[in-house]
Amino acid sequence: MELEKSRIFFPAIRDGVGKIADIFPDEQVGERLKNPNHPITQSPKGIPFCKIDDDGVTFRSHLDGALIRLDPKRSIQIQNQLGADLILAFDECTSPLDSYEYTRAALARTHRWAERCLAQQEKSRRDDQSLFGIVQGGAYRDLRAESARVIGALPFAGIAIGGSLGKSKADMRAILDWTIPLLPNQKPRHLLGIGELPDILDGVARGIDLFDCAAPTRWARNGALIVSRDISENSEQRITISNARFALDLSPLDPSCDCYTCQNFSRAYLHHLHRAKELAYYRLASIHNLRFMARWMRDLRAAIRADSFTPPSSSR
Repeated sequence: MELEKSRIFFPAIRDGVGKIADIFPDEQVGERLKNPNHPITQSPKGIPFCKIDDDGVTFRSHLDGALIRLDPKRSIQIQNQLGADLILAFDECTSPLDSYEYTRAALARTHRWAERCLAQQEKSRRDDQSLFGIVQGGAYRDLRAESARVIGALPFAGIAIGGSLGKSKADMRAILDWTIPLLPNQKPRHLLGIGELPDILDGVARGIDLFDCAAPTRWARNGALIVSRDISENSEQRITISNARFALDLSPLDPSCDCYTCQNFSRAYLHHLHRAKELAYYRLASIHNLRFMARWMRDLRAAIRADSFTPPSSSR
């Protein structure tokens, strides 16, 4: 199917195939709503935003209110058209507020969708794309174990760990400790949506290979720039460029960084751009944060190869 001939795909592409079902979650505090007419699940005109069933998800475009249908087959078709090297199975990302019963039902649905995604990817004959399955189960240990075994036994190129990782860093670490030992050793493990430096270290210490997160560019937009530990303001290794102390600081953002921003512009200039809301700031800040992350991950790989990686205290 040609993307340009099917306008229903465009919102899915722009908003993210894997998160469509979670944009307008039909949940009430503590549990999923069973009533699609509840105000939380409706637009101001009383039209339901989203409906999840065993075959897929139906939701309304936030642009014109048109009904859009997304299911495992269409999810894979979109990702085939995008041409990504790594693509993800269609799944339901449950909320940390969901009940055990709902999380279990959603997990069974995710497992059925995983098999349908594999079948569609087989039909596409796209050997240049690696399809990863996603382990779900919320913060429930038995459901995480069940999902790890089911997804791990399917012929995916790799395994992603997604969904609700609890309500705290300790919860996240516990969920990883439950899940990772049950995954096949020969397949790469991807931790979805995690990008804080301490969290990456915790993940690496537990055997995670891949990470993805919008945090570096989100931080950049909001004035938080990642720097070397010796010049950072906190354990997250970030400085706030809008702080007054940078207004006359003509030194590079991070003297140890080789990115275009650090090689050509001062902290004072970045401070000015951010305070003035100049568009150039967002590009320069994003360039730096992304380059920092690339260098930081490179150093992590080197430490692992040299057997000199030291797990954080939280992982010992």
